[in-house]
Amino acid sequence: MKSTQILKAAGSIACVVFALNVNAQAATTSTGASTSIGTKVDDTAITTKIKAELLGAKNVKSTHIHVKTRAGVVSLTGTVPSSEDKSGAEDVVSKVDGVASVRNHLKVVQ
Repeated sequence: MKSTQILKAAGSIACVVFALNVNAQAATTSTGASTSIGTKVDDTAITTKIKAELLGAKNVKSTHIHVKTRAGVVSLTGTVPSSEDKSGAEDVVSKVDGVASVRNHLKVVQ
């Protein structure tokens, strides 16, 4: 019984170590560019800043906007109630530090 628990614990530890090791290695994107953990952390920080800015923006209803960032390129998906909200969201996002470009795929749904 104890050997089973030890094997389960060892297997779990091995899985965690493997996952951490895989994430620590540089990943290659489809364009051949290399991204590192630092880039992923930066993208996460940019996404967090964008979400905070969108929530604080008075001219944008952002409850259905999804944000993804990859190498500083931000993709906006989801729905907004008006074209003003769509352009307003893009304006807010483009002003956030670290944003290289914005791909606005928001749909206007009334």
